[in-house]
Amino acid sequence: MAQLVRSYRAIPAGQPVRLAKRTSNLFRARTATDVPGLDVSGLGGVIEVDADARTADVQGVCTYEDLVDATLPHGLAPQVVPQLKTITLGGAVTGLGIESSSFRAGLPHESVLEMDVLTGAGEVVTARPDGEHADLFHAFPNSYGTLGYATRLKIALEPVEPYVSLRHVRFHDLETLVSAIGDIARRGEHDGIPVDYLDGVVFSAAESYLTLGTKTAVPGPVSDYTGQRIYYRSIQHDSPLPKVDRLTTHDYLWRWDTDWFWCSRAFGTQNPTIRRLWPDRWKRSSFYWKLVALDRRYDIADKLEARKGQPPRERVVQDIEVPLDRTAEFVHWFLREIPIEPIWLCPVQTRASWPLYPLEPGELYVNVGFWSTVPRDPDDPAAANKLIEDEVSALHGHKSLYSDAFYDEETFWRLYGGDAYAAVKRRYDPDSRLLDLYSKAVRRK
Repeated sequence: MAQLVRSYRAIPAGQPVRLAKRTSNLFRARTATDVPGLDVSGLGGVIEVDADARTADVQGVCTYEDLVDATLPHGLAPQVVPQLKTITLGGAVTGLGIESSSFRAGLPHESVLEMDVLTGAGEVVTARPDGEHADLFHAFPNSYGTLGYATRLKIALEPVEPYVSLRHVRFHDLETLVSAIGDIARRGEHDGIPVDYLDGVVFSAAESYLTLGTKTAVPGPVSDYTGQRIYYRSIQHDSPLPKVDRLTTHDYLWRWDTDWFWCSRAFGTQNPTIRRLWPDRWKRSSFYWKLVALDRRYDIADKLEARKGQPPRERVVQDIEVPLDRTAEFVHWFLREIPIEPIWLCPVQTRASWPLYPLEPGELYVNVGFWSTVPRDPDDPAAANKLIEDEVSALHGHKSLYSDAFYDEETFWRLYGGDAYAAVKRRYDPDSRLLDLYSKAVRRK
């Protein structure tokens, strides 16, 4: 902690303050700087797992991979485990996260009991849901390091079983699928079997699936998708009955990381010949991130498109939430207007109000995730992303800020709690040592 504070105070006034992390799960490009980042080298571990209290004390840049490794031997896991192994606890709280338990457990920050935060004023304070720093506690989610950085978090854990049994249920129209999401989320079961995890994949308007996960201690054979087999392809089937599968809880939590959902296909790793030669240790999101960094540095993809006589492509990498009753409408629109498939569905219901990402507590939303590229409009290189932003707003939804955003400033602050943010910003970063949220999320400074 002391070295973190020293490194913060060593950054000259007026220079950008950033974490010196080796990994990132943000898709926003940032303005380059020669100023050293904050030294977080001592903040990457699990401090304690209290199995009796079902809590974990965790340092801010501890990855979920390391946290899960520490909790599973106790038969416990975080209430929400974001999909990618290198997402950190602090990152998921300040930048949001989601997964298939979110229909019942909300978002990762809702399991936080308390956290230590290095504020923009250079002080470390302990923020809890009530008390002196409750305003910081509630404004911290979706602040993306513009109010401070979490150095320690105490979170609630939940019991898990050794395995997760899966039922992949096929739907032939989106309206029926959306109705099933609402029914399962409300009742917590399907066909009399409890549902602990719920997400879905849309391949087309006529082919979509919900995957229903149930915790189980019953031993038996399990699948492995870290080798030749690809998880998202295992979901597809033609039967009117659900397709069943089983994974260890560890492999279920990381089922999407091996192929970065389906995005590994961009690197050829879903080609059977290439996949056989691709080392298993490289089948993970952290390695694919390195390839993305190389592409950004050398414009590899655009150069390949140019060799084929094609124009550059627009990156459309986003997660949005829309109310359940507008989900089918949004997905139909998306499939008509944006040539990307598959897309991911993940229902979420928050338990409280969070001012910087104001979902209505108790209302069921559906996160729609889409991560690919589309042909670039020569007149507007961000045309598709702007179209999506307009549609999401029209349907009373919200968009995560981990990727590119294009809102004008007035619209942005209206959507992301501008008044509440300004009050907390004044208190905890009075000299504006840290960027404000609009500068970081939209101007990409």
